[in-house]
Amino acid sequence: MNIGQASKASGVSAKMIRYYEQTGLIPAAGRTASGYRDYSDDDVYVLRFIRRARDLGFSVNEINELLELWRDESRQSAEVKRLAQGHVHELERKIKGLQDIVNALTVLIKSCRGDHRSHCPILERLENAPDDEDLSIQPRAGAIARPRP
Repeated sequence: MNIGQASKASGVSAKMIRYYEQTGLIPAAGRTASGYRDYSDDDVYVLRFIRRARDLGFSVNEINELLELWRDESRQSAEVKRLAQGHVHELERKIKGLQDIVNALTVLIKSCRGDHRSHCPILERLENAPDDEDLSIQPRAGAIARPRP
């Protein structure tokens, strides 16, 4: 089947299939006499595996490890579990980071009246916070505004 058919059958876009070939995640497809990529049912099976792993947020490198483990019949399930647990820990770290951002924005939003006046504590905080300061900390009272450029 051609790349369009493989894309439709696997749920992976043609662009991503080409990318996976470029990065070596999947081997380059065979070519027809006219030069078109030619995919087998086995290729589509692998592409579906990759799509499901991507749906779970695994990186290309992690998917490569999963593919190696999947193909290795002598693997131990503990190796797969270790990889999945590491992924969960990374997701939890990212979730915490996003929650910190939500909290910081919530503090900033609460400090703004959102009325017809031009004064905006959100913009002031973005303008005046030192580069190394965590914006999730409450806005400082009486912060000195720098002149606008």
